[in-house]
Amino acid sequence: MKIFISADMEGISGVATNMQLSKDSEYQRFRKLMTQDVNAAIAGAFDGGATDVVVADGHGNMSNILIEDLDERATLISGNNRVMCQLEGLDDSYSGVFFVGHHGREGGDERAVINHTLAGVCVSELRVNGQVVGETQLNARVAGQFGVPALFVAGDDAYVREVQQDLPHVVGAVVKRGIDRYAAELLPPRKAQQVIRAQAAEAMKLVGHVPPLVVTGPVTFEVEYKTTAQAHMTTTIPLVEQVGPKTIRFTSPDMVTAYKLFWGCVIIGMTATTGVLGAVNA
Repeated sequence: MKIFISADMEGISGVATNMQLSKDSEYQRFRKLMTQDVNAAIAGAFDGGATDVVVADGHGNMSNILIEDLDERATLISGNNRVMCQLEGLDDSYSGVFFVGHHGREGGDERAVINHTLAGVCVSELRVNGQVVGETQLNARVAGQFGVPALFVAGDDAYVREVQQDLPHVVGAVVKRGIDRYAAELLPPRKAQQVIRAQAAEAMKLVGHVPPLVVTGPVTFEVEYKTTAQAHMTTTIPLVEQVGPKTIRFTSPDMVTAYKLFWGCVIIGMTATTGVLGAVNA
């Protein structure tokens, strides 16, 4: 049984503010905690019968996990030039996908810690076939096209609740209680990692018993950006239509194609935030 772990950072144990994830602040501390949370999920997967585990680092520049400290039974996908973003490497050979350290969506529960949708600098809301989704819900639908079900999530209580409203079978590990976007009641990391390991092992019992979340095509994405420039510049892609000052829409034949196009639109949106090529002559 192969398990794919998509790892983010905002939802790991100990994190309560963006400053803790900043390279000029406490980032090195929290890289270690991220690695430890991921290791706990890896251990739980193997406790539950996994034969192979692949981890995709999915936060920021997607090279945060300390490979020298990673559980030696797993392999790591690191680096940021990826067509499939947080799901790089996923295919139909996997039995399930885990989401460790992920977070609630932008515009969701006000207590979700550091809530945003893929790129907080530019995306206000994402709708898939009219349904508002966050990162985990989006990724679960993409995994569904490969026939891979989402089995496990770890993060704050508001995030776990949000995902389970959409995917009620998913096993959740709550590592902190959200108070505000930038405040949380935290479990000590060792205790949080014990919870992650135990719940990850429990999630392995779902393998072969829950179906993947399959969205049949065509698939329509609507993305609401935070500025007009971000939305406007994505229309450099001919398939993208601007349907409002800050909103774009496109339709793709399937979820994987739509995911790639959305990721491309996010890249353009982030670049357009301060003006495309704005720093070339700086």
